[in-house]
Amino acid sequence: MPSYPVPDNEAQRLQAVAALAFCADTPDPALEALVRVAAQAFGAPAAVISLMQADHQVFVARVGVDVSELARHESLCNPVLVAPQAPWVIEDLSADPRFATHPLVQGEAGLRLYAGAALCDEQGLALGTLALLDTQPWPTWTAAQGRTLQDLALIASRTLQAGRRLRELAQLAEVDTLTGLRPAAHFQAILEVELAHAMRTGEPFTLLELELDGLDAIREGFGADAADTALRETALRLAQQVRLGDVLARLGPERFGVLMRHGGHEAAEGLARRVTQAVAAPLVLHSGDEVGVGISVGMAAYSDATESLRQLQSEAASALGEARARNARRWQMFAVTH
Repeated sequence: MPSYPVPDNEAQRLQAVAALAFCADTPDPALEALVRVAAQAFGAPAAVISLMQADHQVFVARVGVDVSELARHESLCNPVLVAPQAPWVIEDLSADPRFATHPLVQGEAGLRLYAGAALCDEQGLALGTLALLDTQPWPTWTAAQGRTLQDLALIASRTLQAGRRLRELAQLAEVDTLTGLRPAAHFQAILEVELAHAMRTGEPFTLLELELDGLDAIREGFGADAADTALRETALRLAQQVRLGDVLARLGPERFGVLMRHGGHEAAEGLARRVTQAVAAPLVLHSGDEVGVGISVGMAAYSDATESLRQLQSEAASALGEARARNARRWQMFAVTH
């Protein structure tokens, strides 16, 4: 068990934080302005806006602080994530037995004041904090100051969410140039959001990974243009089989992915049958020659046992490997064996 408090909804919280990971690499002038305003408004020498990841805290905007991140066990912000409803304020850390020996209090930083408010998303998940820091203790902290800190934290959280939505819209505009489908990076981002939604609501979805075979033979026999034509036609057939609201993407040279929303095993197996039948029909090249490609489908359905996107993708890849080994039936649903 970690030495710091952890929220009950930690898995869902981390999924939501992952969708904002880009903030650590792309400074936001609005957030940087906000920490300056917060420090000036309270007369504090330092202020930070942070995101709390699994094992470390990243400062996405800061003033009066030299470091860009802290190990999570060194952070003073963990209690805010557990009880995000109100600010967490320690007017003199050195006088509080819970923090008197903390490295940030006894060490070179010499912190005395900590005042933090949670940055919560639309679902109420605490993603990080807006915190004020001072090397001098504060004699008092008023209710009015608490409300102001929460107001600034709300602005910070809305700014973060707006940045995420703009990024998602930009990704929506990206397409694979050959097939016109969504690219792998966009599909990954959609899966992360879908998993976070499923963890909150229990709503089922299924991940399908599809791999073609036969394109190399077409390329060798008829040339690269013919192979590209076959790939485009196959992608079109796949798009005609997925349901409205599902997501189809190109994950690699001969690999595709499908996010089937609101669907469990039965619906996914029905889609796999339709896909294999559609792809099995001959393809007619510009030369008039008929060629064919094969397809294998691996599926993994979200369940209460799903702990991460990596796990779900590993299950789908495992099922795909089994499907490739089959001759009569080219699709396979991942199943737990006991």
